[in-house]
Amino acid sequence: MADLEAMRRAAWELRLTVVEVIHRAGSGHVGGSLSCAEILTVLYDAVLRVRPAEPDWPDRDRFVLSKGHAAPALYATLARKGFFDAKLLETLRRIDGPLEGHPSMRSTPGVDMSTGSLGMGISVGVGMALAARATGRDYRVFVLCGDGELQEGQNWEGLMAGAKWRLSNLIAVIDRNHVQLDGPTPEVMPLGDLPAKLAAFGWRPLSCDGHDVAALLEAFQAAMAFDGPAAILAETVKGKGVSFMEGQAAWHGRPIGDQEYVRAMEELRAALK
Repeated sequence: MADLEAMRRAAWELRLTVVEVIHRAGSGHVGGSLSCAEILTVLYDAVLRVRPAEPDWPDRDRFVLSKGHAAPALYATLARKGFFDAKLLETLRRIDGPLEGHPSMRSTPGVDMSTGSLGMGISVGVGMALAARATGRDYRVFVLCGDGELQEGQNWEGLMAGAKWRLSNLIAVIDRNHVQLDGPTPEVMPLGDLPAKLAAFGWRPLSCDGHDVAALLEAFQAAMAFDGPAAILAETVKGKGVSFMEGQAAWHGRPIGDQEYVRAMEELRAALK
């Protein structure tokens, strides 16, 4: 049985790690990494079938971080789960280290797909899900997208394909933080009624509070039980947990200064007490 309180705490500890490694690196995408902390925690603690000691296990569930700029959150999660030594987090974005600015399947254990060019994750997920069917394996595929990313047309081609082949082993999660690089998503390019659009494309839409681990777990269970592709719209806050970052497009990929680092760490530690 999932330990909800342990997952809540792990998500906040993940935020501390994200701020720490981005500050040390002097670059990195903090806003979108903080918004998906609970999503990644629930996935890796209660949903995904993986073996950290055997990252290439053929029957593992696949995970695609389509919003590849949130790599710091993924790396922190993989380190916590034992895919690699946590000391490697100190090498984030270093030219001589394995933890690139966006995930690379060739250099980082536990990364199933190299990402960074936004909009391709769902298409990749369709291919992986079809491969499972073709090879007789029962693994599932999970794709985490940003909401601004859905402005890319390729997503909708992937959604059509997932519905055409009724891929019940494919689940998309949309980190719905309503902010992207250039500003609020509704101002940059409105996405309209996303649940209705997803349903029209043949997917089952499920909405939940993306910072509530119990709600996320329930949504994942419902998605996995659906006979077809499902999409979880996780309502989140960009920069969650750091007051001066929350909801601010400026913190999409801005370096964290020394004073900002101290303040952010104080706020995050206070949330853990």
